[in-house]
Amino acid sequence: MANIKSAKKRNKQTETRTARNRPIRSRVHTFVRKLEEAISSGDKKNASEVFSSTMSELHIAVKKGVMRKNTASRKISRLNTKVKSM
Repeated sequence: MANIKSAKKRNKQTETRTARNRPIRSRVHTFVRKLEEAISSGDKKNASEVFSSTMSELHIAVKKGVMRKNTASRKISRLNTKVKSM
């Protein structure tokens, strides 16, 4: 446990940010999982629809500061490649 005032404040800030970021990160993981399921099922139309919503969620995560821009771009690129290869 922190004894210094600044360390206590840093712990509190970390808890606050974690509580704010966790639901956003969870939504992103959920949408990516749904897209992976759509790809594995073989339904290209459904997969392309889910891909657009997944891409939107990734952009929201970037805007909220949960994920870095290049990380989201890399994930989008990889998912798009999977959808196109169906």
